[in-house]
Amino acid sequence: MIQHARRLLLSLGLASAMALGAATSAAQAQVPYFQLVPQNSSKYASIVVDAKTGEVLYGKRADSPRYPASITKVMTLYLAFEALASGKIHLDDPVVFSPRAAAQSPTKLGVRAGDSITVSEAMQGMVTRSANDAAVAMAEKLGGTEQRFAALMTLRAQELGMVNSHFANASGLPDSRQITTARDIAILSRAVMRDYPQYYRLFSTKNFEFRGQNIRNHNGLLYRMDGVDGLKTGFTNASGFNLAVSAVRDNRRLIAVVMGGPTTATRDKIAEGLLLTGFDVMNRRARGEQITVAQNFFEPPALSGAPEPSMAQGDSDDMRIVMASSTPPTRTSKIQIVEPKTVPKLNGKGKAEAGGKWTVQVGTFQNRADAREQLSLMEKKYGRHFNDARAVAEKDAGKYRARFGGLSEAEAKDACKALKARKQPCLVMSPRG
Repeated sequence: MIQHARRLLLSLGLASAMALGAATSAAQAQVPYFQLVPQNSSKYASIVVDAKTGEVLYGKRADSPRYPASITKVMTLYLAFEALASGKIHLDDPVVFSPRAAAQSPTKLGVRAGDSITVSEAMQGMVTRSANDAAVAMAEKLGGTEQRFAALMTLRAQELGMVNSHFANASGLPDSRQITTARDIAILSRAVMRDYPQYYRLFSTKNFEFRGQNIRNHNGLLYRMDGVDGLKTGFTNASGFNLAVSAVRDNRRLIAVVMGGPTTATRDKIAEGLLLTGFDVMNRRARGEQITVAQNFFEPPALSGAPEPSMAQGDSDDMRIVMASSTPPTRTSKIQIVEPKTVPKLNGKGKAEAGGKWTVQVGTFQNRADAREQLSLMEKKYGRHFNDARAVAEKDAGKYRARFGGLSEAEAKDACKALKARKQPCLVMSPRG
């Protein structure tokens, strides 16, 4: 089995290297992808996921903290897709560039302060050029300020199961507080496909015509690997070369995330090889082979058997992890969870209409049961902050918001401060919004 896997991977590596052609040097083109993996880099991490089931086919340091760089914009776009789907914004709405947005570092569209583009143009600019100015302008449109929008990004990431992610800006420009993992990026990639399939095709945009410019997508695999239709690249000096990529073959979709690559070409080659190997695993399973996915299937024994340096707490190469949050244990909550009709209603803008009370939002969910479970969990962990609160699982814009109402300003801010200290995102809402 091991020898067969080595021969398989060698042939896959050589085949994909030949396809790369002029994009790499002749010497590099003969190197199987797994030999390009930086074994001792403190930046490198990767994961391969079955997009349909969430099964992790392969992971290396998948839970180690990494800087997302411009892959951050996938989260920014997720919130934009949510606003589009709920009717809060429309594709032809204007996105005005503030002086702060216009002053962002490249890469950027170069829109002047006070000028505007459409929502559609801003999203295409983020996908293709990875425009930082467009990301900040969109954040300000949706959140009022980029800081508030970043808090919403973190909150939504936690709700999606990205438990090791924190966002400080909408673009991915360097910030030591902006942290994620390869696994969390894979979770986000699945969420975009699952929740907003009508907008996911935006990530396959190869060229964007903007004010006389023909902007080419930074994702090179869109142009040379069959079946690739997204998602996003990223680079800063601190992060290295990052890529979240998805491809479909034989009606099967895989997601690969590579973080901390040493060069663009090497990053792309590693991602391509991981996808090719993953598709081979899926095809052999479809033919009836009883394959237990093991690290040797993705790496030769010389690599897979080598001692793994400890990069950070949570490093793991577990091959059989299913990306789904475990259900919190059943318990009896001390807080009475009530339905929206029995308490002052919260409108779609997050404002309390009556009573002048302050509210803390602790999550947004697809169904009421999950929202109620979150309220019970928060009471268990932070009950002393919510003793006099009304726990509300309220439907708003098609989703269920988990909120604690009836708090004073001091109580609400104190509660949210305590939650954030434990890396639990929350949002304080005043009676005036």
